[in-house]
Amino acid sequence: MSGLVQVVVYPPSPTGGRRVWADGEILGLARSARDVAELVRRAGMTGVTEANVGEAEAVEWRGGGAEVWPAPEGPPEGGAAHSRLP
Repeated sequence: MSGLVQVVVYPPSPTGGRRVWADGEILGLARSARDVAELVRRAGMTGVTEANVGEAEAVEWRGGGAEVWPAPEGPPEGGAAHSRLP
């Protein structure tokens, strides 16, 4: 990726993590601010670290900022995460 790229961190997923997109491509699923910084680094952007990813101008946070990482929702009470059909 070249030039100024806008990174978008989407709201937390019910299954955990947040999708990270840049320049029309998915970079990956982040489970922490550290993950976002690493995905951004792998995409070729410099200057974004775990310490400043929450304030970086090139990173747009949707559904909460860099401090919002809720635990994934578990299976229904008394139920299994996946049901198997015979």
